[in-house]
Amino acid sequence: MIRINLLGGERKKAPRAVVFGASQRLTLVCSLIVIGAACGVGWWYWSLSPASSQVDAEIAAAEQEAARLRSMMAEVDAFEAQRAQIQERVALIEELRGGQSLPVQLLDHVSRSLPDMLWLTSMTQDATQVTIAGNSRTLIALSDFVGNLGGGSVLRRPIEIVDSRVREASGNGPNATPELIQFTVRAQLNRPAPKVEVPAGRGARGARGRQGAPR
Repeated sequence: MIRINLLGGERKKAPRAVVFGASQRLTLVCSLIVIGAACGVGWWYWSLSPASSQVDAEIAAAEQEAARLRSMMAEVDAFEAQRAQIQERVALIEELRGGQSLPVQLLDHVSRSLPDMLWLTSMTQDATQVTIAGNSRTLIALSDFVGNLGGGSVLRRPIEIVDSRVREASGNGPNATPELIQFTVRAQLNRPAPKVEVPAGRGARGARGRQGAPR
């Protein structure tokens, strides 16, 4: 017997495959590319984090070293400035020592030549001649003074005593004036001779000429 379902029961529908259009496929591909790029950037950033920390540590250490070097350079600059000042002072002292004029040397020599019981009243310099006047209590002091003057290299010997007078004592008691010897001595300055420089070529030729000359 044949049965017919007049109610038209529901038929099972066969599943249909999902079909993407061209725009949908493009969108999917772009999304995948963006996601991949984001993942790649994230991984790259994560891999660079340790290197960045190391670089930051190296930068901090370099800054500390630079600060230490700057302080050392400041100390070196201060030391160099101090050394330059000392060198300038030494050079000035050497220049003053080497460039002492003859009057300065003369005053120093005369002051060192003064014995006890003798003092000076005047000293004049005229060209190469020096005249010294003073008073002395004894002839021995005057003789020592003349000997001391001739003992250096500033004045030439002999030292001439051009005047010597005895002033008699006067008065009594505390206001009395003792006997004094008033003297005047004269000497010639011993100026160093100027240096004459001979050219090296001329000196060599002269030396060869003298060596080759017959004896």
